[in-house]
Amino acid sequence: MRNFYVLWKKEMIESGKNGKWIWLPIVFMIIGITQPITSYYMPVIIEQAGNLPEGAIIKLPTPTGAEVLASTLSQYGTIGTLLFVLATMGVISNEKSNGAVTLVMVRPVSALQYVSSKWFGQLIIAILSLFASYLLTWYYTNLLFTSVDWLLVLQSFLIYGLWVALIVSFTIWMGTIFKGNGAIAGISISFLGVLALLTNLLPKFMTWSPANLSEHATTLLMDQPSQDHLFVTILSTIFLCIIFFVLAVGSFKRTEQY
Repeated sequence: MRNFYVLWKKEMIESGKNGKWIWLPIVFMIIGITQPITSYYMPVIIEQAGNLPEGAIIKLPTPTGAEVLASTLSQYGTIGTLLFVLATMGVISNEKSNGAVTLVMVRPVSALQYVSSKWFGQLIIAILSLFASYLLTWYYTNLLFTSVDWLLVLQSFLIYGLWVALIVSFTIWMGTIFKGNGAIAGISISFLGVLALLTNLLPKFMTWSPANLSEHATTLLMDQPSQDHLFVTILSTIFLCIIFFVLAVGSFKRTEQY
């Protein structure tokens, strides 16, 4: 346990030194607050940049606060997924390249302790970045639109957070197999993209898919009855996270000679 804590603390310090504690939350907060502000000023934006004929009147339905937050989750699902992969892809491969892994593993440190410290450290950064962005978005949404109950916001955040955990778990696994960050990012994004595509193309057969988490989170925001298969989706996501983590530990043991 002490080895894990030391490795995890090292991971947090390194993330602070390379600026990940700064740029990732800031980028996510910008993505988050852009949605309510853009939705609020959309009629003005269209009027100023739409090249409409003189005298034209623009009337757009005003979205509810829940609809704005649901749109924000959609933004997280596209740009956010890419950012999480980019933020996680090099945590192990970079240390392989510069030889830091060798220096760590000559000490009494197990593969489980090393991989779990990376996984837990990156998951904390990702979840806190998402939470800061979602909280700020909720604040602006309540100011500009109808208010959304905080309990619904929390529940939707927890459900969507499982998708973030899946991204981190799979990317960490790829990091134990490949040394190039390009390969790690490409395979991770491809896997997540194919999973989302299959979920949309085969909804009857993919009710368990983690790609449905965003839809379930949106349903909760709308204060609608829970959809079927929510529990199955949560369990399948947790199961996949565990599988990817176990595979990461196994891959790290095979690739690192210590």
